[in-house]
Amino acid sequence: MADTQFDLIIIGSGPGGYICAIRAAQLGLRTAIIEKDKTFGGTCLNVGCIPSKALLESSEHYQAVQHDLASHGVKVSKFELDLPTMLARKDKVVKQNTEGIAFLFKKNKITSFNGFGKVVAQGKVEVKYEDGKTETLTTKSICIATGSVPVELPFLKFDEKRIVSNTGALIIPQVPKKMIVVGGGVIGLELGSVWQRLGAEVTVIEYTNRLGGATDQDCMNVLKRNLEKEGMKFLLSTKVTGSKVVSDGVEVTYEALADGKATTAKADVVLVSTGRKPFSTGVGVEEMGIAKDPQGRIVIDKHYQTNVPGIYAIGDVVQGPMLAHKAEEEGVALAEMLAGKAGHVNYDTVPGVIYTHPEVATVGLTEEQCKEKGIEFNVGKFPFLANGRARAKGFTEGFVKIIADKKTDKILGAHMVGPGVSELIHEVIVCMEFGGSSEDLARSFHAHPTLSEVVREAALAVEKRARQM
Repeated sequence: MADTQFDLIIIGSGPGGYICAIRAAQLGLRTAIIEKDKTFGGTCLNVGCIPSKALLESSEHYQAVQHDLASHGVKVSKFELDLPTMLARKDKVVKQNTEGIAFLFKKNKITSFNGFGKVVAQGKVEVKYEDGKTETLTTKSICIATGSVPVELPFLKFDEKRIVSNTGALIIPQVPKKMIVVGGGVIGLELGSVWQRLGAEVTVIEYTNRLGGATDQDCMNVLKRNLEKEGMKFLLSTKVTGSKVVSDGVEVTYEALADGKATTAKADVVLVSTGRKPFSTGVGVEEMGIAKDPQGRIVIDKHYQTNVPGIYAIGDVVQGPMLAHKAEEEGVALAEMLAGKAGHVNYDTVPGVIYTHPEVATVGLTEEQCKEKGIEFNVGKFPFLANGRARAKGFTEGFVKIIADKKTDKILGAHMVGPGVSELIHEVIVCMEFGGSSEDLARSFHAHPTLSEVVREAALAVEKRARQM
């Protein structure tokens, strides 16, 4: 294989890498992909998006049996949690997805290597196998798609048993009595809510005074209120300062930023979810003189090329939101550019979703961001409480908010919290892709009764003409 001349070699088989490989192969490029782990799919498929959603789905069923089915006239006299089966189902879902990628590689005639990839020269990539042997491949272009890893705090080192990252949080063998989540972002809220539903007492400690970072705070307030109803506790504007692993758990010390008063709390498990950082260790970035920014991200131009000709980078390892779908689109764009086509990514329409209950989904600018940019805007907002389908489903918490330019009516953003909004957000995204206005969306048919009618009513509300309130 060392004698084979590839058109493109990709290091990393996460969403960015494997989608880039498939699109490149479709366009006739001789493509290879290198993965350091035993299975393909990267963090997303193995220890991120997919397994976490499997557990979220299972835990929601468990919660429904406990609290929701009786109101539908379904009485369950006896039930119990079978955590081993729940975890095994999660593993099965992961296996199906990773095997599916391996199948796609074969189908598209992509050459795959299971080893550690390293750029050793322009057009040359070394693969180091588990047994220590190495092989050097030659190629016209190289793509670094090595993703990201959890940020580890110096006083909360991962052992993936007591102090866990997202990886360890997916394999806890029994429901902890108490769990502390450090960080109130997407990962902490999603995985914290899984264990909360299954019976853990969960406390989220967040350094800032808000959950979800830059996410629309009207949405986050609804989510926070609902999670509190389920028993989750929140300590905002609070700094974790230390920890101590003891025989039966972890003692965590924290202090309120307002007064600096120190408190110690004990938990069976501590989930550290304080963000992720680009992973480029050992892949030849430093040796090749590839430029990085102060945050450790590889610097690229508008064609995803680094300062070293012929070496490209996409996904979590470059600037932008660390999201699988963002990496995928960059992978497609790069493959198309390398094949002589006009690859393109519209970064104004990258959606973000928090898969809690209720879900939160956003795209584009928030009201805060519009104000910061000096953009005049109108807002249309409509609650699920006024929607017939939401009432029939038995969940009416939340709303849809649409932000449109005051002069042109062009949609600038949408922010949703409620049932099924991870799916509803996409009709707004499609409208935004075509430069659509709130009126375009408001005049489009929406079947009745559906949750999507809330989106239409929010669009109508931009011009104060919502009809179902």
